[in-house]
Amino acid sequence: MPITGRSNRAWLVTFGGSVPAALLLLSACAKPPAPAPAPLSVNVMDAAPRAVTVSEDYVAQTEALNTVEIRPRVGGLLESQAAQEGAHIKKGQLLFTIDAQPYEAAAAQAKATLAQTKAAMDQADRDLARVRPLSAVDAVSQQELDAAVARHDASNATVAAAEAALKTAQLNLGYTRVYSPIDGIIGRAQLKVGGLVTAYETLLTTVYSTDPMYVNFSLSEQRVLQLQRELGRPLNQNSKTAPPFHVLLADGSEYPLAAKLNFIDAAVDQRTGTLAVRLELPNPQQLLRANQFARVRVDSQRLTDALLVPQRAVQELQGKNFLWLVDGEGKATQRDVTMGARIGQDWLVQTGLQVGDKVIVDGVQKLKMGMVVAPQPLAPPAEAPAAATPSATPPAAATPSAKP
Repeated sequence: MPITGRSNRAWLVTFGGSVPAALLLLSACAKPPAPAPAPLSVNVMDAAPRAVTVSEDYVAQTEALNTVEIRPRVGGLLESQAAQEGAHIKKGQLLFTIDAQPYEAAAAQAKATLAQTKAAMDQADRDLARVRPLSAVDAVSQQELDAAVARHDASNATVAAAEAALKTAQLNLGYTRVYSPIDGIIGRAQLKVGGLVTAYETLLTTVYSTDPMYVNFSLSEQRVLQLQRELGRPLNQNSKTAPPFHVLLADGSEYPLAAKLNFIDAAVDQRTGTLAVRLELPNPQQLLRANQFARVRVDSQRLTDALLVPQRAVQELQGKNFLWLVDGEGKATQRDVTMGARIGQDWLVQTGLQVGDKVIVDGVQKLKMGMVVAPQPLAPPAEAPAAATPSATPPAAATPSAKP
């Protein structure tokens, strides 16, 4: 506030009319200028070309090569279950038995009927053998001969029908024992012992083949065209032209055995715009089960001079990506970039980044354009600690101390 008029004279009188002393007092009361802020410490990395393989992941699901629903061919009471649920079984192994007594009785009756018809056929043969020579000398009429021939032919037909009935009865008797048609793993039993089964309707269990296994996934129409352009050849089932496939399990681990392209659908699904693809995977260790979720990684491109940055260094604003860089004057500056595929924890930069640029990775939240920064080299990623190996001998028990 300026000091003028009467206040000015009073102020001079107060300080003895000494103007220099007042000026000294004013200068002592003035605040010193604020010190310049310290440069912000940031972690940076130098953009350097690297050789990488660009790949993409697709959601997939395993499928048994052969899945057989076990249904009985005859009805009746379920008498016993011979195979344990979830067990590995062989082709032709007994799984279930159905009460066979009614079918044994039916087979015995069919056998007796066949014997009866054969006896009738023998009698018809004898009658015809007697009538035929008599007819030659006109001892019997032509009508009697025709009747004997008819009885003979009818008896033969009756025998054939009885033989067929006996075969059907024997088949039904054999169907009371249900066997596995393939090698594989038996699923959960859908009916308990003592339950009533209906022929060709009741589901007893399901058997899944385990080696090899199928892995199904889908490629978008656009991705198929892009993949074919990158490969320089059409995508088909020929293993010599198909790209390498890697199957990743639900825990993130890669399946150790190589997958082979087994099938590519001939047409794109109009509802989803995708193309069905199937891989064949050996499964000798029985590590895979049917209907497991997995991921298929397809190697689509190999680059020798790729520029990668950690994903946390990339900023996004209004649909555009940019990086913070350190210019030649040690100041922070933004640069728009075009990003490509994500590779692990890194991100491929397609355009906007030059070799040797200093990319700010950590500390970007507090940056402003033109801010002076103190770049620090980015520490290499820490290696995952090695898993502890259990000792062959148990550790000695701790001895309690005598002191409290």
